[in-house]
Amino acid sequence: MNQETVTIVSGLPRSGTSMMMKMLEAGGIAPLVDNIRTADEDNPKGYYELEKVKQLDKSDDKAWIAEAQGKVVKIISQLLKDLPNNQTYKILFMRRKMGEILASQKQMLVRRGQATDNISDEELSQLFAKHLEQLESWLASQPNFDVLYVPYNDVLAEPAKHVGEINSFLGGTLDTDAMAGVVDKSLHRQRT
Repeated sequence: MNQETVTIVSGLPRSGTSMMMKMLEAGGIAPLVDNIRTADEDNPKGYYELEKVKQLDKSDDKAWIAEAQGKVVKIISQLLKDLPNNQTYKILFMRRKMGEILASQKQMLVRRGQATDNISDEELSQLFAKHLEQLESWLASQPNFDVLYVPYNDVLAEPAKHVGEINSFLGGTLDTDAMAGVVDKSLHRQRT
């Protein structure tokens, strides 16, 4: 792996990004995290988050991104356009069945006691689909972004089949057995 490249795990919320972060950590890439958000019932293996990421669209201070060179950081899809252009990025973009994303998000909000009826699943699905279409087009036009789209459901079904592709995308130095070994099918609770 190029030590100057910033590796990013991205996707819609609840699309398997934390699982991918755990896989990459097991494979040998250090995650850039602060551990402020701790594991809970919705993510029992941890969230792998960095609070500074949440300020990407609000703050001009993006110098911390240089700390992610040679590491992996999780950034939700909505914030990718706020990354500075002076870095080279390898993005593992998680794709998950939309019905499962919506069900998982709803379950998490219920556990937190937050309202879930502000917008219908159909409306939210349409908004997410439009966002993904626009983002994929934008990513394809960025010369400093290299993207591998990773199917969450397929990784769960056959992890060994997909870790090789992920390893190749990231330079071929990862421990693929360790990566496949951390995939926990029991955490696939919201199914469609």
